[in-house]
Amino acid sequence: MNIPSELKYTKDHEWVKIEGDIAVVGITDFAQSELGDIVYVEVETVDETLKADEIFGSVEAVKTVSDLFLPLSGEIVAFNEGVEEEPELVNSDPYGEGWMIKIKYSDASEIENLLSDEGYKALISA
Repeated sequence: MNIPSELKYTKDHEWVKIEGDIAVVGITDFAQSELGDIVYVEVETVDETLKADEIFGSVEAVKTVSDLFLPLSGEIVAFNEGVEEEPELVNSDPYGEGWMIKIKYSDASEIENLLSDEGYKALISA
């Protein structure tokens, strides 16, 4: 199970990469493996400002549909159209080409609420 140490994580199995005032968000390797083959990624919240823990989209696998929860409050400024055209990128490269959205986050203190790689490892092994 790949859990990069430079990323932050949520209890909802999203990863967060902080790049200045932008946060890149995707689902973790654990989440994609639990979901199975991803067939569709839907994000209709680009240019919207949402609060942390609000639903920003969904990911559809062969057997199930799962909501995606915003890890940080802010404006969704980009959606990875690559995963719209090739949703299997979420399975093959969840931390790279399989990213989902970019957020211009509005409250840096919320970053402290995210899990470290060690905290996430403890969550999924519990």
